Amino acid sequence: MFNKNKTLGEFIIENQTEFQYSTGELSKLINAIRLAAKVVNHEVNKAGLVDILGTAGDTNIQGENQQKLDVLANEKFIQTLKNREIVCGIASEEEDHYISVNSQDENHQNKYVVLMDPLDGSSNIDVNVSVGTIFSIYHRVTPVGTPVTLEDFLQPGKNQVAAGYIIYGTSTMLVYTTGHGVNGFTLNPAIGTFYLSHPNMQFPETGKIYSVNEGNYIHFPQGVKDYIKYCQKEEEDRPYTSRYIGSLVSDFHRNMIKGGIYMYPKSSKAQKGKLRLLYECNPMAFLAEQANGRASDGHQRIMEIEPTELHERVPFFCGSKRMVEKAEEFMQS
Repeated sequence: MFNKNKTLGEFIIENQTEFQYSTGELSKLINAIRLAAKVVNHEVNKAGLVDILGTAGDTNIQGENQQKLDVLANEKFIQTLKNREIVCGIASEEEDHYISVNSQDENHQNKYVVLMDPLDGSSNIDVNVSVGTIFSIYHRVTPVGTPVTLEDFLQPGKNQVAAGYIIYGTSTMLVYTTGHGVNGFTLNPAIGTFYLSHPNMQFPETGKIYSVNEGNYIHFPQGVKDYIKYCQKEEEDRPYTSRYIGSLVSDFHRNMIKGGIYMYPKSSKAQKGKLRLLYECNPMAFLAEQANGRASDGHQRIMEIEPTELHERVPFFCGSKRMVEKAEEFMQS
């Protein structure tokens, strides 16, 4: 039995020795993310009561319309991470360039960079559907005490020291890994504390759910079309159920609990795919592999890909191990 009364703070302290660089900084960083998550959760739950719905009137570096809550979540996470003076650099899906922190202070010893999607699935806010925040943490590769460079952010996913997401839904959960399994914590809104609710989360080996935007079917590669037909075929263990929310965090979270595969392949409309390698795919791949799942671009392990640019996009197949392997078979054939 696990202790449902164990808070996220207590869990972090108890497991601090598992961190590769056990100086307390990574613990403080997770705590900073926890604080920002509570602030964003409060704002998300006010949507409809105050003027934070709809678009902000700008587009981000991806050319996508920014929602008002995109901007707010981005500001809150950046502000919280800066104020805690724990990180040396931040990269966000909503920012054109990375942010160097403490670059003017020659004595700063901060070792970590954070990459994040502040509000994944934000277009769902207006219709009251679950959204989330995704984060990824790396140990910098340039010398401590110097300003960060692009090299600190363009690291393969296998170098991550921690990753996770916050899902703002019927309940708010923070799910994360430091390379020693995946654990989920649910927010008690009455007292503002996250409690361990889902210890040692695991993808079932296989499942009965496939998550893909079938509206793009005509634009998909033949291998993806063939796999979708395989999912729909009447067999002993099929057809599978189609479930697609349009929020990576929400689809991933459901599939990890129930068993399933999430797919965002390349298409004739998006030759490189749509999801961002550094802000979405790498952290979710790290979580998947730590939860007995698998993540690939259809041909190779996501976390082996060497990034070449900050906002790089890749195809993404992620979920229950056997389902992803089967999808890869169709892609390769």
